[in-house]
Amino acid sequence: MAQASAVVDVLKRELKGRGVTYAVVAQRIGMSEASVKRMFSTCNFTLERIDAICAAAGIEFTELTRDFNREQHMLTSLTEKQEREIVDDPKLFLVAVSVLNLMSFDDIVSVYTLAPAEVVGLLTRLDRIGVIELLPNNRFKLKIARTFAWIPNGPIQTAFKNNAHDFFDSDFAGSAETMLLLNGRLSKANALALVDKLKRVAREFSAQHIEDAHLPLAERPPISILLSCRPWQPAFMRPFIKGKPAMASRKISAAR
Repeated sequence: MAQASAVVDVLKRELKGRGVTYAVVAQRIGMSEASVKRMFSTCNFTLERIDAICAAAGIEFTELTRDFNREQHMLTSLTEKQEREIVDDPKLFLVAVSVLNLMSFDDIVSVYTLAPAEVVGLLTRLDRIGVIELLPNNRFKLKIARTFAWIPNGPIQTAFKNNAHDFFDSDFAGSAETMLLLNGRLSKANALALVDKLKRVAREFSAQHIEDAHLPLAERPPISILLSCRPWQPAFMRPFIKGKPAMASRKISAAR
């Protein structure tokens, strides 16, 4: 499933690069635009359908596999030492997040209080780590795969957790905001299916992030999403679960 999603992501990128919209694809292959969008969002394609889309957009199938093979050789994660190097230097951390947010050199200099020479030095360090390839005229390109992720509970993920206390300091009532808190009971099979759907949402977010990269910085404000799913019950409920000692009882016993 992960490899199929990666191929679809490459197909999306190729369509975008050619200016071929979902509406155009739908017209050329004789489907509704809604059906085409659904195929891409669910990654539910037959080989015949992918072949038809490639033909309609003038894409050679080998172009998809070539880019996919290149993607396979990109970074999917950093070592703990590399993450620690980044997180231990606030300025390096800032520039690392900025390049992952597809900000250019000029964007970084215009938004943050960093001197141009300082940004060049920080980009050079990221080039050495392997996150980017530094190019002439302060340009750079990312060398990370679309499946790139921080180490679970590693230095950078921990740093984000420690700095996320004000993420929920909002009523989430804005036009581009939402907060859903749902509680329920699911079988293991449905829980795994839910996790897979959340991962697809994350991939779609990544695709939209790349799709909007050509827009001016002012037209793409920073957006953060937090997706989580785990077996959990609120703390106020736990003392009443049979077979588990109440929290108050443990505290009294410890005090004696």
